[in-house]
Amino acid sequence: MPELFKSPTTIEAAGNIPKIIKEFIGCVNSNTKDVSIAKMESPAGWDEPGQTPEFDEYTVVLKGTLFVQTRDDVFEVNANQSIITRKGEWVRYSTPGGAEFFAVCLPAFTPDAVHRDAE
Repeated sequence: MPELFKSPTTIEAAGNIPKIIKEFIGCVNSNTKDVSIAKMESPAGWDEPGQTPEFDEYTVVLKGTLFVQTRDDVFEVNANQSIITRKGEWVRYSTPGGAEFFAVCLPAFTPDAVHRDAE
């Protein structure tokens, strides 16, 4: 049977300055463990510690530019572009000029599964 969720849940984000995460589907808003879908509203100058997550992350940038750093490269993901990061690989996200983007995580994002670097 279909389930309707009338609004997302706002979740506190990691990083040096506040970023808005609106989870539409996931562990918090819909008690879904298989996938999470969230919209990020990330201000200019935001960055977070590196991480080695236990999930694949599929990201679509709506506005601005998301920087995605790996051990070997830095990708500039602009509006209307997308990127996939794979579970078990180190990655670090930042938005020097600000960005809005959707992130889909398989399985769903959880704080215990992200494995952030010590700051």
